[in-house]
Amino acid sequence: MDDNLHIQRFHLPPSPSHFESLIESRNVPAILVGCVKDWRALSEWNPYVGGLDNLQECAGSCIVEAMLTRTAPVFYGDLRSHDRVPIPFSTFIQICKQRLLEKSQGNVVSSELNSNRMTGPDLKKDCLPFEDDSKRLYLAQVPILDVINEERAQLEPLRKDIQTPAFLEKKKLASINLWMNSALSRSSTHYDPHHNVLCIVSGRKQVILWPPSATPSLYPMHIYGEASNHSSVSLEKPDYSLYPRAKYSRKSSQTVVLRAGDALFIPEGWFHQVDSDELTIAVNFWWQSHMMSSVSDHMDAYYLRRILRRLMDREMNEVLRVPCSLAEMDETKSHEPDVLGIKGMDQGVQCLSQAFEGGDLKEKELREETFSHELELCSARALHGLMTLVHDHVSVSDQTGALQSSSTNGSADGEESMNFTSLNSLENDQVAISIWNLEPCVLQKVLLTMANNFPRTLEALILHLLSPIGAEVLTRKFDQMDQRNTAEDQKRFYEVFYSSFDDQFAVMDAILNRKESFARQNIVLSTQVAGNSNRSRSNLCGITTKALLTWCSRVCWINMWE
Repeated sequence: MDDNLHIQRFHLPPSPSHFESLIESRNVPAILVGCVKDWRALSEWNPYVGGLDNLQECAGSCIVEAMLTRTAPVFYGDLRSHDRVPIPFSTFIQICKQRLLEKSQGNVVSSELNSNRMTGPDLKKDCLPFEDDSKRLYLAQVPILDVINEERAQLEPLRKDIQTPAFLEKKKLASINLWMNSALSRSSTHYDPHHNVLCIVSGRKQVILWPPSATPSLYPMHIYGEASNHSSVSLEKPDYSLYPRAKYSRKSSQTVVLRAGDALFIPEGWFHQVDSDELTIAVNFWWQSHMMSSVSDHMDAYYLRRILRRLMDREMNEVLRVPCSLAEMDETKSHEPDVLGIKGMDQGVQCLSQAFEGGDLKEKELREETFSHELELCSARALHGLMTLVHDHVSVSDQTGALQSSSTNGSADGEESMNFTSLNSLENDQVAISIWNLEPCVLQKVLLTMANNFPRTLEALILHLLSPIGAEVLTRKFDQMDQRNTAEDQKRFYEVFYSSFDDQFAVMDAILNRKESFARQNIVLSTQVAGNSNRSRSNLCGITTKALLTWCSRVCWINMWE
């Protein structure tokens, strides 16, 4: 994991300025040990020292909305897996008292408490349809304060027992909420669209956190769904055949344990999954991040375009990570380059000429001095390898009659019919990986040698063997050459390279069209990361690639193909 993403611990409450500059601005979680230890709630709400009676007296008559799950002890955010039911707060307090008595008496339920639970004024059956399975209940996100809708603050009477941490005093809070469970509970993996400080009043919580960059391994639900911020992966029985990347999700996670008095800053967008001990009570504070609050609506399309570009570049860099070098791939071959074999490629070149031009054109006469003076052993070996790939391809194509030659066939229109090994797999593309493993200076010598001595072979390489990922690799190598060459050397190289083709502009189009094709595919992959990584990377939320890019072209001006 990136060192910049490691969670820090602070043993003293930060000042507002230190929180903003050292913690919030990093967008990385932080543990604030003992941050709320002086809250009155820590003594007044503690279930083990009469806290449940105090809660009953303070807010027992309030009606709260409880989460009733079908998958206890796991509470999933998707509405298909739970209901929201209104109950008196006193009802839940009685459930907690029952659980507390069961713990103290070894699961022997007091007949007196059982009688009160069944006949008390707040515990009529019409208010407690789930009384036989109280473990399915969880008070999740019950508002103590709601800035937008004050009437939703169901537990406003509890506000007097808690204080907004000093480092949040200048924040425009969106809400303050109570979280309370009687039995062991687990929340599903999700992220929130607000910054969050989670404060533990009683009990213990274990929190597993993932940075937003771990999204591909967590498979968030459809971006258009009501639970789009929740992972699709089951906590009890994850199906790795359906979600293969989830198997490795823990590698990018961090785990923290919070006890009474501790607080945890969870930045917006960070996935988290929480396990709560029995009779755990917590309060959280939500506020909108500075970044989101400062973005004007008219800038959304621009920032979406910038973010898509960053995601696409990152996706392309991931694709181009190759664990093995060319030497490792060729370790079974002789380490001595067969220079004579290179010279003997003339027979293969004749095949190329016959396949391309019906035998009317021949390769230029070999310049012997090129091999003796310009090519070192490494360059000679690289040249041999690339020419062998072209020769083998032409031989197969000649047998099948599938190869057609013309410099103009490298356009985008001709790209549809090209049979590339794999659009986004460098390991499976022999041409791309051969180019990738060459030093820029070596590749430059190889291309110049081909341009001067084997122009038709170079034409076949660029127009018929260069895949989209190969075009991306080639242009990156061109960039590296440009950084090392003077302006004059750059000009001379490109003049020799492009002048070897019958139609220079068609070759430029072919390279750029395939480079853009590679980029388009990675836009799809990166938007799947942002929008939905569910099931297959070939389908984004059930939307076709063309439909997705049509939408992107309208919102962010991305060029698309018909």
